[in-house]
Amino acid sequence: MSTATTPSLGHTLSTWRQFNALTKPRVIQLIVFCALIGMVLAVPGVPSWAQLQRAAVACLGIWLVAGAAAAFNCVVEQHIDARMRRTAWRPTAKGELTNTQTLGFSAALCTAGSVLLYLWVNPLTMWLTFATFVGYAVIYTVILKPLTPQNIVIGGASGAMPPVLGWSAMTGEVGPEAGILFLIIFLWTPPHFWALALYRVEDYRKSGLPMLPVTHGSEFTRLQILLYTFILFAACLMPFMYGMSGWLYLSAAVLLSIGFCLYAWWLWRDYSDALARKTFRFSLIHLSLLFAALLLDHYLLG
Repeated sequence: MSTATTPSLGHTLSTWRQFNALTKPRVIQLIVFCALIGMVLAVPGVPSWAQLQRAAVACLGIWLVAGAAAAFNCVVEQHIDARMRRTAWRPTAKGELTNTQTLGFSAALCTAGSVLLYLWVNPLTMWLTFATFVGYAVIYTVILKPLTPQNIVIGGASGAMPPVLGWSAMTGEVGPEAGILFLIIFLWTPPHFWALALYRVEDYRKSGLPMLPVTHGSEFTRLQILLYTFILFAACLMPFMYGMSGWLYLSAAVLLSIGFCLYAWWLWRDYSDALARKTFRFSLIHLSLLFAALLLDHYLLG
């Protein structure tokens, strides 16, 4: 009996791993983390048990809808993914999952997440999350990404929404504080992705996507990364200037932003693929530690 059931169990586990891969777990973790930051900052002091429950449900709902958007993206870009070394392993690119299976999975996640948010959080958060799904899965993936080298800049609005979703989940509205968090991620997105595109330029060239290094060259892209890090530096000071944080956050924001600017400067002056990789990795550290500092500041000095 065990011999007969083992292959079936192994096949089931393998299929679920493939479905999980469609959700792009590492990206989703960062999305939920940024949403959680918005939730925490929206609540003065230590949250109550009811607020903790609402935050947990909101995180789950946002995770489900974000996963649905990622799965939909895999369907739309399966032929592009198959031509790129970075994404050729995805189940849709390899033909391990059919379009019907993936779309059904995406629809199920989106529906479940939307219902959770509407019934147990609030309608505003549900509609904002659904709008983010449409913005990423349709407007960015289907329209912007294959048509313009500014795809990352315009499409970055969807990626910058998580703290806004978190804020609205706890307050039922969108305040200026949420707008500041949105602006930070919006300005962080282009230098983050363009650093990746620089050392993956041949992949993007083969895929046919008009990424900035393909359409305008490496030097122009590196200059844009440098300019964006300068603007991002200013945006990272806004939580302190608006009174959302104290000196702990300000110190972290200045140090992290100087680091990002230095990486961008070195990349602009003397390019190498290795340095582009380091810049990309530091961008992830920059955003994660920046928001972690904002969180610590909120509780330790708030």
